[in-house]
Parts: sequence; structure tokens; C-alpha cells
Amino acid sequence: MKHIRQWLLLIGISGAVSALLLWLAIPAALLLGPIVAGVLVTTNGGTIDVPNRPFVLAQGLIGCMVAKMLPLAIVGEVFSRWPVFVGGALSVIVAGALLGLLLSRMKVLPGSTAVWGLNPGGAMTMVVMAEAYGADAQLVAFMQYLRVVVVAAVASIVARLWGLNVGHSAAVTAAQAVVWFPPVAWVPLAETIALAVFGAVLGNLLRLQAGALLLPLAAGIVLSRFGLITIELPRWLLTISYALLGWRIGLRFTRPLLIYAAKALPRVLICTLALVLFCAGIGALLVMFAGVDPLTAYLATSPGGADSVAIIAASSKVDASFVMAMQMARLLAVLALGPAMARFVATHADL
Repeated sequence: MKHIRQWLLLIGISGAVSALLLWLAIPAALLLGPIVAGVLVTTNGGTIDVPNRPFVLAQGLIGCMVAKMLPLAIVGEVFSRWPVFVGGALSVIVAGALLGLLLSRMKVLPGSTAVWGLNPGGAMTMVVMAEAYGADAQLVAFMQYLRVVVVAAVASIVARLWGLNVGHSAAVTAAQAVVWFPPVAWVPLAETIALAVFGAVLGNLLRLQAGALLLPLAAGIVLSRFGLITIELPRWLLTISYALLGWRIGLRFTRPLLIYAAKALPRVLICTLALVLFCAGIGALLVMFAGVDPLTAYLATSPGGADSVAIIAASSKVDASFVMAMQMARLLAVLALGPAMARFVATHADL
């Protein structure tokens, strides 16, 4: 009964906090709500945790979600202007790694945690991969979602100053337009769940680092591109996946860890703002040498999150396909290079 009460409390707090964050148009509200709820429960004597099997399935579904975010138009855009995308993506990744190395050398954060926390990929994906590679997932989540909020706020301000009708109202409208229980194509949904389950289980059996996420992601890209499956992810199913991941993160926070994160906040925030400024500089180079318009270049090089950038791009007079192509190219580059970057920082942090 004690555990049942804790689960009911966790679900209730998650729903309330998520609803508030959605109303405020905060990015990743459906993940942040469960994280906050998990922190509140565990720091007030809670003893529950997310079982491993549902957590692994949630990772598989998130991998399918990322695969669905890579349409053919984006692939064509990347190939047609590959030097621009390779240079832009690698520059931002290197900047994140160097800032992560700086935080590690300053003893602000341990080992490879800093580089995973500043990696400009999908925040949720980075948290899952950080845990798989032995970093502190709670501190990585703290850094990633701090960056998501900062980038979303700065991008909205830049778009407004550019004279465009973007910002809180646009994000609220987008949030309100979400259909939580749309008509479901049951065969594609069954295919998607089968892909998530099979890929996640195989990834775990093979003991691949982050395999539960990466195998469904890679298989989903290949299978959907050849028309063998259609990835179907209704909003309610993604919400459950976000909740499982958020609870897994939040329920592992402790009071000492919260105190540690609070002490590190000023320097982490400074590094986050430095990364935003560096990315703006990369955007300026795209304007000068690639003929990209300024706002498109800024949004394309913003270091996450892709969901909030997508909302702003869709509400603005920019080249949305270029923006999302750059964001997705960087995500794929981080997935490929992130582990090597993390090992490099862990090796050189104490030198």
C-alpha cells in the first residue's frame, strides 16, 4: 500500500506540473513534469523506482520517434549542401566538447558528465546515452534541460526582435492544437511497438551501449525509408514514454545531488550561454559565406532543443527545411561522435 500511494502521488504531481508547464509553453513539458515529480517524491522519503523493462521499452519508442523525425526531404537537403551541414554540425559539437572539458578541468562536474550535458543533440537522447555510457544521468538531465529552456527563450527573443510574430503565444497555440487521442492506424502502431520491443530487447541482449535506443532508431530509419513499415506514435503513447524516462531520472535524485547541482548552476549557465553565443557566431558565418538569411542561420545553429526550434521556425518566415536539416544532421553527428567525445574529456579532465 505504501508503494501504491507513492505511485499515485507521483502520477498526480506529474500531471499537475506537466499541465502547468504546457500552459506556460515550456519546452519538453511532458518530460520535465515527471522529472520534477520524481525529485519531489524521492527527496521526501519515496522508495519507488521505474522497473527496467518498461524503461527499456520507453527507450525503444523514443528511438522510433527520432527515426520518424528524419523525413526524406531533410536527407536530400543535407546531401545537396553537405559541406555546410558537416562544418556547422561539427563546429557546434566541438564547442560543446571543449566547454565540457573546461567544466571537468574546473572540477565543476565529474568525468564525462559535462560533455554529455553540453552535447547539442536531442536532450532526451543525450540523457539516455549518458546513462548507458556511465555518466551521471541526473546531472546530465539538469544541464540538458537548462540548455533547452535557455535556447528556447533566446531564440524566441531573437525572432521577436527580428519583427516576427513568434513567442509565447505561438508556442501556446501549438501546444493547445495537440490532439491527445487521435484516430490510430492500428497496424502501423503494432509495427512500431514491435520494432521498439525487438530493437530494445536485442540491444540489451547484445549489451550494446545505448542499444535499446539506437537499434530501433537505426532500424526505424531504414525500414520506414524503404516503405516496409510506417512509424505510428500517438501522443498518448509518447506521453507514457516521456513519463517513464522522466520518473527514472527524477526518482534517482537525492538531496546531496540537488545541492551539488545548485552549486554548479552559475558556471553551467555561463557555459550554456557561451555555447549559444558560439552557435550564433557559426550562424553569422553561414550568412556571410553560404548565403543563408540571418534568422534561418540562427535557428539552424541553435544548440537544441529541436522541438522548440521547430515551433519557432514553423511560425516564422524562414527556410524551415534548412533549419530542421541542420538540427537533424547535428543530432546524427552527436549520436556518432558523442561517446568518443565523452571518452576524450574523461581521459583529459585531470591532465
